[in-house]
Amino acid sequence: MSASGAKVRVAAIQMVSAPEVAPNLEAAGRLIAEAAARGAQLVALPEYFCILGRHEADKVKVCEPEGAGPIQDFLAAAAREFRVWLVGGTVPLKCGDENKVRNSCLVFDAEGRRVARYDKIHLFGLELGENSFNEARSIEPGTRPVVLDTPLGRAGLSVCYDVRFPELYRAAGAVDMWFVPSAFTAVTGEAHWDILLRARAIENQCYVIAPAQGGLHPNGRRTWGHSMIVDPWGEVLACRAEGEGVVLAELDAARLAEVRQSLPALKHRSL
Repeated sequence: MSASGAKVRVAAIQMVSAPEVAPNLEAAGRLIAEAAARGAQLVALPEYFCILGRHEADKVKVCEPEGAGPIQDFLAAAAREFRVWLVGGTVPLKCGDENKVRNSCLVFDAEGRRVARYDKIHLFGLELGENSFNEARSIEPGTRPVVLDTPLGRAGLSVCYDVRFPELYRAAGAVDMWFVPSAFTAVTGEAHWDILLRARAIENQCYVIAPAQGGLHPNGRRTWGHSMIVDPWGEVLACRAEGEGVVLAELDAARLAEVRQSLPALKHRSL
């Protein structure tokens, strides 16, 4: 975790985002302020925090060029104002195809400087009764994993559907904390969310911070919620079932070291 070995207080923010950007930024700002007031040093927003549209093309209409735009300006300003490291959920960024976006997770330090960008690699697709999704219609996939060193620990970035692909996490080596900003559907979330997050924490012996969308959205979609923070032993430290709010927990470097020493599975890997 932190270089000093001290505990780090982390917040996973749960939202029920609307199709319009402005009210989502207002809600995110209010929740970031609450997290900071409660001692969070690192705050993470959910996937699609800034827009969960009525149509797939809605996020294309509000996408921004890299480094410029009201959504990115908001994230930088919030990190700077509240003196927190901020994992900005996902932001729709322009790409080579004018009909698509990159679904990008941006990280800002406590000075408001952007220090990392991860573009979601695995694009969600589902055909299950009335549930039909195909992110590839409006999103261009990323191509590379992203892990960064911070004063609070070594952090890995992933987004939602990525959590079903354990090879992404294992390929990064030893990471203190993985982030999984998400907008899981209610049907897949109820079946798999808890199991997948706890499995990624256990097998990688790391903390997992998973801020999520959670509730019935104006577009009629229901997301699973259950934003949670999981420790390296697979214990759920904090969880919020539904509705907007702040989920807080402390990440402990001593606990991380204890788990890895008592059961050195990462050192026992042979493949």
